[in-house]
Amino acid sequence: MNELTAPAAPPAGQEPAPGAGETPSGPEAPPPITPEKTLQPAQWGMICFLASEAAFFCTLITAYLTFLGSAAADADPKPADALKLSLLVIASTLCLLSSSFTVHKAEGALRAGRQGGFCLWWGLTILLGVIFLTGTGVEWRELIVEKHLTISRNLFGTSYYTLVGFHALHVTGGVIAMSVVLGMGLRNEVTAKNHLGAEMVAWYWHFVDGVWVVVFTVVYLVGS
Repeated sequence: MNELTAPAAPPAGQEPAPGAGETPSGPEAPPPITPEKTLQPAQWGMICFLASEAAFFCTLITAYLTFLGSAAADADPKPADALKLSLLVIASTLCLLSSSFTVHKAEGALRAGRQGGFCLWWGLTILLGVIFLTGTGVEWRELIVEKHLTISRNLFGTSYYTLVGFHALHVTGGVIAMSVVLGMGLRNEVTAKNHLGAEMVAWYWHFVDGVWVVVFTVVYLVGS
């Protein structure tokens, strides 16, 4: 029976061939698979909801611009007489647009685990939304009492209150939703690990702010 012999040593002064005497190894393991990042069902649902809301406001804005031409021969007051870019409108707009910054800061604080910072910035966002709604109410009072513009006065009044009123209704819904989230955050029910609900409300708030940029441009810059 032949005995196993070790590999012959190379001649003196000669280095062994690479890999000589080594046990062949198997194929290298494949790199770990990184899971693909996909949106959660709640995020897809919010995207679909916001898309439908965008279509809704596009319809209202198109109707407003269409009726605006007909309102030229309509009963007084006309858009140029009733609407003006007052300090109240500018201040209310700045408050609403600033709330996009504060809600963004709140999201960042929540992801970083700063619960107190989240509640502070989130509450400030609610306050700015309430200020905007208050400014809208004051402006409407002036239009109704001083300009005698009501929703049934003429075609302009109908289209104006419908467009701006539906936006104010969406802001009100956002303020209510954010107030609920704030209450949950104060009870530590909204945290860095459980932030999806707050994120969806923040998406909605950014959408409402973006819609106001378009409405503001159409109503106060183009229409008047």
